[in-house]
Amino acid sequence: MSLILIFFYTLLFTLALPIILLRLIWQGLRSPAYFKRLHERFGYVPVLNFDKSVIWIHAVSVGEVEASRPLIKLLQNEFPKYQLIMTTMTPTGSERVKLLFSDVVRHSYLPYDVPFAIKRFIAAIHPQFGVIMETEIWPNLISICTKNDIKIILANARISERSIKGYQCISTLTHRTLQSLTLIAAQSEQDRQYFLQLGADSKKVHTIGNLKYEIDWPSSIMKISKQVVSAMWDISRPVLIAASTHEGEEKIILNALFLIRIKYPDLLLIIAPRNPERFDRVAALSKRMGFKMLRRSEHQYCMNDINVLVVDSMGELPLFYATSDIAFVGGSLFPHGGHNLLEPAALGRAIITGPYYFNFNEITRQFIQAEAAVEVIDIHGLATTVIDLLHNPSKRAAMGRTSLRLIVNSQGAGIRLINLIKLHVL
Repeated sequence: MSLILIFFYTLLFTLALPIILLRLIWQGLRSPAYFKRLHERFGYVPVLNFDKSVIWIHAVSVGEVEASRPLIKLLQNEFPKYQLIMTTMTPTGSERVKLLFSDVVRHSYLPYDVPFAIKRFIAAIHPQFGVIMETEIWPNLISICTKNDIKIILANARISERSIKGYQCISTLTHRTLQSLTLIAAQSEQDRQYFLQLGADSKKVHTIGNLKYEIDWPSSIMKISKQVVSAMWDISRPVLIAASTHEGEEKIILNALFLIRIKYPDLLLIIAPRNPERFDRVAALSKRMGFKMLRRSEHQYCMNDINVLVVDSMGELPLFYATSDIAFVGGSLFPHGGHNLLEPAALGRAIITGPYYFNFNEITRQFIQAEAAVEVIDIHGLATTVIDLLHNPSKRAAMGRTSLRLIVNSQGAGIRLINLIKLHVL
């Protein structure tokens, strides 16, 4: 039965390739980077002749690349004789790999999950074993790796209650795929139970905690942020950052800014859109709504009459988190699932989130319950919360201290994962 299902899965995926390519072209029209290295999407990667054996890590996009940072560091320390290769699915993920790891970690796009592309890719990189971050469960990829005696680890594995229903619709295929994995390192006990419910082998599923808690910003970041502030705007100005925002959220945030400016007319709002192709639209929206706006790429000083700074650059989000008094974490005012609030938390920022954070449910709930983060649902809730936090610096400081304590108390997932790799893989 499972062989029939994987046949039909492969057939449907193959038939869908023209639609996938059209979508890729559409994305390329908005972001030309999608047009580059198209051959890699079909497994045409350079044949890599390394003196070292290869460890392959797959992280679908920027968030997963960020989550892999502590793992990459540990792999480099524990297995120095291995060459690390990372795959992503997006150009922003590719750029993040290059920025974070330079030439130490090689990059390729992961091919589409059709046998001819996967086989070509595997033959080119010859990995000793693979680590797939979070929930990238690709049946053909995992099946072909298994047939080639390549052990695959699902690391920092999570699964939402929302997505479990989808996997249950193809339960036989899901069961077969999960059974083929060498190891599933789940973020939480709830995630572990979900994987067992879907048919994973109980001996292979372990709860290790969340790698995202292993966040380790350079000690110099706060010093650099102060230099940035003094060079870019008046240090006395209160600053709110809206980070990783999605379509529709900026309008809500900018409407809230009208209300906040009644009490704090000198507030500087920093908006960092999640996707580069939206930089121009967010800048245009800010102007259209009547705000005086500056773009980061202009590299000019934010005079006191500048209301909005649009961060149209990549890799600088931690720096702008560090320069802010309050951080709103986007992707949460509409059902996108939220983004990682541990990044501002590790810098001791007061954090605000919208109600849709199901991709980071456990972490966000923990922070809300500990009063390290505040949930808002609309324009008025956002404006009221920002005004309250600006009016109470001691409350902001207490939220920051609580955040740092939660992070320290939840660390250790990286070491637990490395120990499992040593025990079950190498």
